[in-house]
Formats: sequence, C-alpha cells, structure tokens
Amino acid sequence: MMNMQSKYYFLAVCLLVCITGCDYLDTKVDTGVTQENLDSDYSRLQQLGYTPYTYLGHGFNMLDQNITAAITDEAEQTWPSSQAQFYNDGSWSRYVNYLDTYSHNYGGIRAANFFLDYSADYKSKLALNRDTITSGSVGYWRDVENIEWMRAEANILLGWFYFDLIKRYGGVPLVEKVMNINDETNIPRSNFEKIVKFIVSKIDNNKDMLQGNWSGGGGTIGRDASRDGRITLGAALALKSRVLLYAASPLYNENNSIEKWRDAAKAANDVIRLKKWTYPSDIIRPVPPTITDLPAYKLHNDYRNLFLEANSVLNEEVIWAYRLGATNQMEMLNYPIGTPGGQSGVTPSHNLVSTYEYTGDPDPENPYANRDPRLGYSIVTNNSTWNGRTIETWKGGTDSWDKSNTSRTGYYLKKFLIENLDITHDATRNRNWIIFRYAEILLNYAEAMNEAYGPDSDPLQYGMTAREAINMVRNRPSVEMPPVNVPLGNQDEMREKIKHERKIELAFEDHRYWDLRRWKDGEELSKPLLGVRATRIDEGVFSYTEINVEDRVFDIPKMYYFPFPDAEIRKSNGILTQNPGW
Repeated sequence: MMNMQSKYYFLAVCLLVCITGCDYLDTKVDTGVTQENLDSDYSRLQQLGYTPYTYLGHGFNMLDQNITAAITDEAEQTWPSSQAQFYNDGSWSRYVNYLDTYSHNYGGIRAANFFLDYSADYKSKLALNRDTITSGSVGYWRDVENIEWMRAEANILLGWFYFDLIKRYGGVPLVEKVMNINDETNIPRSNFEKIVKFIVSKIDNNKDMLQGNWSGGGGTIGRDASRDGRITLGAALALKSRVLLYAASPLYNENNSIEKWRDAAKAANDVIRLKKWTYPSDIIRPVPPTITDLPAYKLHNDYRNLFLEANSVLNEEVIWAYRLGATNQMEMLNYPIGTPGGQSGVTPSHNLVSTYEYTGDPDPENPYANRDPRLGYSIVTNNSTWNGRTIETWKGGTDSWDKSNTSRTGYYLKKFLIENLDITHDATRNRNWIIFRYAEILLNYAEAMNEAYGPDSDPLQYGMTAREAINMVRNRPSVEMPPVNVPLGNQDEMREKIKHERKIELAFEDHRYWDLRRWKDGEELSKPLLGVRATRIDEGVFSYTEINVEDRVFDIPKMYYFPFPDAEIRKSNGILTQNPGW
C-alpha cells in the first residue's frame, strides 16, 4: 500500500506531467486536490518553479529542426519538401503552421501561474521543513531566497510567453490565473496594447527581486554559473526593450505615437545603463549585492567566436541564453554537402550577401573581398577555406551546384557552426542559443531614438544619440566598419541604415522575419530568393552569375499576423475571433 510520502510524490509527478504535457485549452483540470496534498518541501517547490522554463523554445530548432532564416530573404532550405516551403510558397494556413506556438505558450503561462499560486505562502511551506533559528537557518534562508527569485522569474516568463504570442497573433486571451474545473475557459481576445501593459507591469513589479547575474563568484548563497539560463535583471529589462520596440513599430503603432518610441528608447537605455553586480564571498545570510560603476554588458571583441561554445553564454555581451548542452545538430544539418556528414541545410541567399558593404574598392575577380568582415564570419563563399578545405561551389567542384543536395544559392552557413567538428564520429560541443545580447539593445536604442528624437539628438541626456549607438555596433573590435554616412539630422536615411545594420549584425538570429513584419516591409518577403552560380575560368579565377532560386509569396496585409489554429477557434464556440483573411 502506498505510504503518505509516496502518495504526495506521486501526485507531484502527475501534476508536473499535466502542466508540461497538456495544452492550454485542457484547462478543466481540478488542481485543488493537488494543492492540498502536494508535499511542501523545498525540492517540490523548486521543481514547480523550474517547470515554466521547460516551455522556452530556442532558435536552433524552430523550423525543420533548424533556424528560421529560410523563410526570410536571408536564406533557402536545401530540402525541397521542407517545412519552410509552406511559408515561401504561401501555402501555410490555420490548419498547417509549423511556427504556431499558441498552445505551447499557454502551457508555459499555466505552469507559471500554477507555481505562483502554489508558492504564494512559500515561507510557511519552507518553515515546516526547516529549523529557522539554529543550525538549519542558513538552509532555510537559502531556500527562501531562491524561491523569491523563482517567483520573480515566473512573472517575467509570463511576459516572455505573452510577447511570443502577440508578436505572432496580435491581441490574445489574457489568462491571469490557473483555470480550474469551475472556471469559464473560453476567453475573448484582449487587445495588443493591454497585453503589452500587462507584460511591462510584470517586469516593473518584479525586477527588483531578480538576480543581477548567476556567476558572481565566491561562496555566495545560490549565486553560481550553474544557474545561467535563468532570468536575470538584465534579461527582464532586455525583454521590456524588445516588447516596447515592437509596440512602437508600424504594424502595432498605426498612428505612429512618438510617445511609444520614447518609451522604447528609455527601456533600451535602462539596459545600457545597467551596472555590474558583485557579491561578498563569505556570507551566511542573504545580503544585497554591491553595484559597481562598471557596465553590466559590453560588446564582445570577436564577432565570429561570440556564437561558439562557451562564448555564447559566458561573456559580457550575452544577456540571456538558452543552454542546450552538447550536440552536433547544427553542424550535421548545415555543413556543406562536400564535408563528410554535412546536409547543406539552411543556405544563405545572394539577397543577403550582396548587401554586405564594401570596405574598399571592389575586386573584379573576387566579389567577396574587401567586404564587411561579418560576411566572412557568417557565410561560407566559393573558394574560401572552411573545415580545413577549399569550398568549391563551381560546376565540377566538390560542392558543385549540380550535385545532389548541394546549396541552391551557392553559399553555406558559417555563423553558429563549429569548425572541423568530426560529426561522422559523433563529436559534439556545447551549444547555447542567445536570446538577448547587447548589440541588439544598442540597435533597439538607435531605432527608438531616431524615431523619437532624430539621429543626432539626445534631449533627455541618456548619453548617446542614435548615430552613436549604431556606430558603436559597427566599430566593434573584429568588425571595425566605418561610421554610417548619413547627413546630420536626416531621420529617413538613418532609419534605412538602422534596418540595414540589424539585417547584417543580427543575421540568422531569428530577428529578420519579425523585423520585416513589424516594419510592415512584407514586400521583402515576396521578392525572388537569389543565388549565384560560380564558373571556374582558371586556377583560383571564377566568374559569377546571379540566378533566381525561388519565387516567394507573402500576402499583404493578411500574413502580417498569424492565423489562430482552427482547432482553437472551433473549441472557443465563437468567443475567439480569427485574424483577418484567414
């Protein structure tokens, strides 16, 4: 017969299976019995606190188990029957949408709300199992501190899940509690602005309870690098920056409210002005950190290595990253077909390659010479060295375009990929998806400042103009591009330069598709996807011909918003209204 402790454990496991496995609309689950019977010790409480994190997605596995670049003008997917083709030929629908996250995000919302409900009286729950006065007091305060952080983190995760929803669908149902068996679960859509205010309030009301960083060092309570990946103060403020930038953008800000751009500029500035935290190393009770005069974040010196292995989480440019552990999936899927084990995968377009700026006179024999260094850091071109060999995309070469499964564009992906990884013998490396990094914040700031005040004005004395912010990104060590050439005060030209800089700096990082939509630049997603054919003339000498790889379809304005899944519309009994055109 099951004893009481085993019974509680069984119920906890059942609950976790439910909230990690059920979709949002399976809301008529009676959680009352579980709340009465769940064991109140710290490990159970902490497990519930971690559960919302299991709903975070990452950009390496969004589409075709790969990055989303192949549905933008950044790239093409090698496989003709790929999921990406549904978006490129316009055949995705309310029935077939591989980027639909509706149920998944509401699962995360439910998990976060459940943890917040269950942990509301966490101090008394923890006190049942701890001596709060004598020898057990350190353990008790350690647990209290960690659950306080996790409660704040759960609130920020609610903001993340709702942002992921509204950037796709616009207004969505706002669920602020765990639904139980007696609740009405068919909820109408709240408008976009109400959800934005909800997200911002969650961040503002919880930011002071968040940890500054998880690698403060020393013997501090609960502060160690093993917790990297959890929400920090910087991650929360970076989320606010991105949310308010989207909210100010043309798709969501039809009247072009300048106040919204000012809010977005301030939010980005809050991240820029954030200071580094340090901690004492010999405490026995939680104490406040020391706020230094050093910036919390700065640009990494090596653009290429920023995205590789430990650099993609343990450097001062990364604000928040999703830690994946050891894998070789990206190399296996995207190495050139001529590299043993490679499958070509997502291959960069000539649309993108042709927009990398020249840093000197064009070389008539090598169109990839004297270009923005980020081209060579991000994309493999013909006759370049990669994985210990020369890439040969010319007809008859190792990577010739007329061979099966070679790149259709004449280029291969380099960004994110570790060089010379022996995937044929299952070699792996740690992989981390960067969710927020400092360069994005600087570009958010540049865009918002330009729209609010123009390219060269800083009326609130934040300490930097839009021009200075974009030039900081361009002048990063290892990139060192010249300042943007924009006449003083020319807002329109600066806007185009900022869009260009985002395209280059953030290439393949799951920004381009959403940027083009929020800017209402959907026509870029309707242009033909271009590539090049290389022809070998002599040893080391080639000619290049531009080709049309694929015609693309993006129906404006219909496709600026995702369709709600048909099943959700039908389940709602007419309460949930579909987006126009779907």
